[in-house]
Amino acid sequence: MRRLPPPLRRVHAAVAVALGWVLLGVLCLGWSLLAVLLYPLLPRRAGLRVGRLGIMGGFRLYLAGLSALGACRFDLKALDTLRDSGPLIIAPNHPCLLDAVMVVSRLPDVACIMKAELMDNLFLGAGARLARYIRNDSLFGMILLAVDDLHQGNHLLVFPEGTRTTGGPVGPFKGSVALVAHRAQAPIQTVFIETDSPYLSKGWPVLRRPELPITYRIRLGQRFDPPQDPHAFTRELEAYFAGTLSPSPSRPQPDHGPADGASCRCADAESVPARSRAVS
Repeated sequence: MRRLPPPLRRVHAAVAVALGWVLLGVLCLGWSLLAVLLYPLLPRRAGLRVGRLGIMGGFRLYLAGLSALGACRFDLKALDTLRDSGPLIIAPNHPCLLDAVMVVSRLPDVACIMKAELMDNLFLGAGARLARYIRNDSLFGMILLAVDDLHQGNHLLVFPEGTRTTGGPVGPFKGSVALVAHRAQAPIQTVFIETDSPYLSKGWPVLRRPELPITYRIRLGQRFDPPQDPHAFTRELEAYFAGTLSPSPSRPQPDHGPADGASCRCADAESVPARSRAVS
């Protein structure tokens, strides 16, 4: 697409972005309507399983649509190795609104900690409730639910920053990852999300067109044992991410190019569910 003349590139970007949003809205609304019907009919365990598989399938279809439109290129296969790893906290950096979508699209047994207002959202709420995603409006309640989900052998997705990165390789880390890992005695798998575009990063206007195609790549980092000192571990984890994502003279930096102008937002527990500031 970059070989097209600039006027055609701008038209393609506008059409691809618009169709991407329409596709996401149709998928989320359609699944929400079905989830409303399934929620009272299915037992909790069956509903959880169906709900998480449905969200995974819907997000995978959405990402395939973005690829077919020529908007994005995704390399997410590293996540597939986590499927049979048992109870695990997945802790990625948080460069953009697509981060949770990418992670959830590859894993059938992952719970997402969501902002309370999103659990009541028309497009996302019913599906999230069917999947038994976890509200973050009560810190104590969130931790209990997260620990219980991990004890059932599932994965838990938590962004240590609690919000999208603003400035530097990562923002300040919250303590919820360490607290949940300590109480559940669950390991923490670090995940690095890399991209060559600032699209949908914090402060990016929703209607602004990006330069297409955008490349996203996910790779696995170190897996940490359950911490005994949550406060000290939070500092250690932040230093690890900052050191890994910081640019170095030998590390090529992405060419973002000129910017002409989907979201499932998972939240950190203490914020009451892609672009890294540097490619590692």
